[in-house]
Amino acid sequence: MKIATVGTGSIVDSFLSAVNEIDDVKCVAMYSRKEQSARPLAEKYEIDSIYTDYESMLRDPSIEFIYIASPNSFHYEHAAQALENGKNVICEKPFTSTVKETESLMALAKKQKLMLFEAISTIHLPNYELVRNQIDKLGRITFIQCNYSQYSSRYNQLLSGETPNVFNLKFSGGALTDINIYNLHFVMNLFGSPQSIHYEANKHGNGIDTSGVLLLKYPDFIAECVGCKDSNSMNFVLIQGEKGYLHVENGANGCRRVIVHIDDEEISLNMQSNSNRLYYELAAFKEMYTKRDFERCYELLDHTHSVMKMLVEARKTAGIIFEADQKE
Repeated sequence: MKIATVGTGSIVDSFLSAVNEIDDVKCVAMYSRKEQSARPLAEKYEIDSIYTDYESMLRDPSIEFIYIASPNSFHYEHAAQALENGKNVICEKPFTSTVKETESLMALAKKQKLMLFEAISTIHLPNYELVRNQIDKLGRITFIQCNYSQYSSRYNQLLSGETPNVFNLKFSGGALTDINIYNLHFVMNLFGSPQSIHYEANKHGNGIDTSGVLLLKYPDFIAECVGCKDSNSMNFVLIQGEKGYLHVENGANGCRRVIVHIDDEEISLNMQSNSNRLYYELAAFKEMYTKRDFERCYELLDHTHSVMKMLVEARKTAGIIFEADQKE
């Protein structure tokens, strides 16, 4: 499984670290508009080729997968170009800016008979599967709380008058798409789409959300998802039922440990031996690619599609309009 990367941020570093840990997976090339931006990672992971022209990289016959970690607003363009050139794609979250873009990529992947994955680590973690297997012990679910908050170094730039990509409507940024999406995937992969969804956000003067609360209404319970890039918190997930509750340490992003509380009994569970959460998603993608399991690949795409519909609906309830919305 020969991969080329797009982007040079910290997530690419984590991804390349995961690549090095999995047999028969290798990064053979990197794309960056500026060669000097990619050079440190290329040297660290002994990657031979750096491209500054994306189309040229896509013409490289040795490359089988493109891993996309460019600014959010470029996900669709980079993924579409890769698929059109016969490359399978792993695209970072948020998958795209709009639902229409997601649907277009899904159709293109199926037409080209290629694999297309959203790199959402949460749903591939072994401890997330533990959560799925323990839920029935809680009885009827009544309430869910998720908090994933991480003070962004870019927030200081925003406060000083700059507009970094992650806090820019033009680049499809904001706390909901960048951080609260982990909570949304966590809840929806377990319980499906809610009956209704609403987002209340703290917004900067430029209209971007720096933090907010996502409210998902299901027939029997409410899920509350908090995501902040302007403050820190103890990150956690709590799933409450009539017979007990389940605590996920480190929240939806990492699922470090699962603690089940039933009456006076506390059961601590952990199946994750690798601290790099991207390791598990890449291992899952490699297995599907090796087995040519398109059915499972497209099942995951259906989940991505459902999440994108809820994500966009929620974003618009808060009056957050991306530049990409105006193109439709």
